[in-house]
Amino acid sequence: MRSLLLALFGLVSGSALAEPSCDVALPARLDAVIERAITEKRLVGTVVLVARDGQIIYRRAAGLADREAGKAMSENAIFRFASVSKPIVMAAFMRMVEQGRFSLSDSVTRYLPNFRPRLADGSIPTITLHQLATHSSGLSYRLLEPVGSPYHDLDISDGLDQPGLTLAENLRRLGRAPLAFPPGQGWRYSLGIDVIGGVMEAATVETLPALIERLVTGPLGMADTGFGVSDTARLAVPYADGSPEPVRIKDGDVIPLFGGAVRFSPSRVFDPGSYASGGAGMTGSAPDFLRLLEALRTGGASILSRGTVERMAAPQIAADAATQGPGWGFGYGWAVLVDPKASGTPQSSGTLQWGGVYGHNWFVDPAARLSVVALTNTAFEGMSGRFTVELRDAIYGPEACRRN
Repeated sequence: MRSLLLALFGLVSGSALAEPSCDVALPARLDAVIERAITEKRLVGTVVLVARDGQIIYRRAAGLADREAGKAMSENAIFRFASVSKPIVMAAFMRMVEQGRFSLSDSVTRYLPNFRPRLADGSIPTITLHQLATHSSGLSYRLLEPVGSPYHDLDISDGLDQPGLTLAENLRRLGRAPLAFPPGQGWRYSLGIDVIGGVMEAATVETLPALIERLVTGPLGMADTGFGVSDTARLAVPYADGSPEPVRIKDGDVIPLFGGAVRFSPSRVFDPGSYASGGAGMTGSAPDFLRLLEALRTGGASILSRGTVERMAAPQIAADAATQGPGWGFGYGWAVLVDPKASGTPQSSGTLQWGGVYGHNWFVDPAARLSVVALTNTAFEGMSGRFTVELRDAIYGPEACRRN
């Protein structure tokens, strides 16, 4: 564990990055990946930023932010973040842990006394904040559940639909759904971060948006990031994979994913009555999000202590849980790469990575001193399609370069 943490924060020699002589070709490699995805109509538009040692070595806004209006994508375009929200909210949550506002071992009922989901046998187990944060609580997402499941019957929101729905009502519904397993005895991606948002509000006199601004986005200068839209003129239109080209996402669209389906309501972000979903409700720009990744890569900057970031970056869930495929464990807010060989990736052990269902992917490779943001307006190609793999491989370059 110590060797992994040392590698994470650049305290051991060596790097997976190519030598400068190989990096000369980096822009051409990345341009080719982006242009191919747009030409083949797998993406409508994207913003890609790649930073090494805190310096941006590649930046590109390509394609269209609004295809029907013919509006070009811009680097400061604002996107619906979906699960890109999670590391932002988790950074604020862990700051509150640092401040002693609560402990990761606390029971959720200490702050939300009425939130008491049951197991299939009817018993009510204890759920800790650690289990919520690591998706080991037994909660789930509606998007992962089959039609006819309690998540559908109870009309539970994933934080992406039902404009105007309150957090209190969604937690009431969620608390009535049976847990998938006893807390701490499995891993399932879930609404746990939405529940954490409720805990954060209950432990203070502040709303979740106010807490996020005070603890994270304000100190980092992330002016475009929040639970509303700072400038509607810069908001990218969302699209979904389609043939012969992606289709514009409308309220009520239900799009299959990983054996389940995602229910979208793009207008949710404009309704002030929509609850602040800690797991999926934020919006922001690529430059803003890069500020967060760089703060984490360098040990916390102005928002967290280095020790807390090390704790967040350590795998809390073992790699055999396959949280993002073989070789990936899970920390606090993201997947953690434990075994690059098992994953078949050029990324270094200790890489942090996640994405968002509106079409986003990001990773931080501390050993390689890399932070990468790829926001798109095309679901799900920009999150889990060919584009993400091709972009990653282009960043690391040919095998001959990686051996230098």
